This record gives sequence, C-alpha cells and structure tokens, in this order.
Amino acid sequence: MIKIDDDLLDQISAKAKSVKRLRMNYNFHPDYDDPINRMVNAMEPGTYLQPHKHENPDRFEVFLVLRGRFAVITFDEQGNVKDHFILDARDGKYGVEIPEKTYHTLLSLESGSVAYEIKAGPYFPLTAKNFAPWAPAEGNPAVETYMKSLLKLIGE
Repeated sequence: MIKIDDDLLDQISAKAKSVKRLRMNYNFHPDYDDPINRMVNAMEPGTYLQPHKHENPDRFEVFLVLRGRFAVITFDEQGNVKDHFILDARDGKYGVEIPEKTYHTLLSLESGSVAYEIKAGPYFPLTAKNFAPWAPAEGNPAVETYMKSLLKLIGE
C-alpha cells in the first residue's frame, strides 16, 4: 500500500524548497514504462512550468490538490488564456482533468502546495511535452514577467 500523508507531503515540500527549480516530485509508478504515471508534485511559488500540451502521443493529465493552492490555466493555440481554475481543497475545488492536445500550465499560489498528478504512460522525456512556442522557456529572463502577467490576467 502506498500511503499519502503529512509526512510524505512535508518531505517532498522541503525538497522543493531546497532546489533551484522550486519543485520536486515523488513517483509512485515503478518506472517510466508504466502505463499510468502517478506522482505527488510539490511546487513552490515562483516555479515555472512552461505551457505545454501532450500530443503525439496524445495524453490527458489529471491534477488533484492535496495541500495549498494552484492556478491551472489552459490556452488556445495562439497563447490566449482559454480557461483557468484555482485548485484549493479548502474551497471545495479539488482537481482538473486537462484534455489531450491542450496547452496548459500550473502555477503554485502558496508555499507548501502539493498536487497529485495522473497521466498515461509510458513517459518518454524527449516527446512527453510539446512546449508552447509563444511562452518563454524555463530559464529565460522573461519567465518572471510572463508568470506575473498570467496571474494578473486571472485575477490572482
């Protein structure tokens, strides 16, 4: 039995806070070839997930909030915000399922935020994500400004 409790969330959150990318995951699937990838993702404010979609192979993705708050944002092909949802279990907003071929990102809105993620495997690092050409790449100096503009656009 795999147990998801405060101890696990505390450990993963502490690791996320200690690394430059401000995020850390803990995989429950035994290897990347598993047909269903399941993981806990701890993300601190300021971490950046470049908007991306899962296409060729087409894959949906599920995010369930375990602790904290996240903004989940979807985009059209040109980079315009299509929809957003604030994940916060305290407000009864527990999760989202992102359809395949849909550009999306997740932004951590408070320290200690942790989500449970489910997506179809197997995971192939070179083809798992189709990054949005209209969004700055991770490490680009424009990332901070881009993230702030997204938060302002959705009223956060």
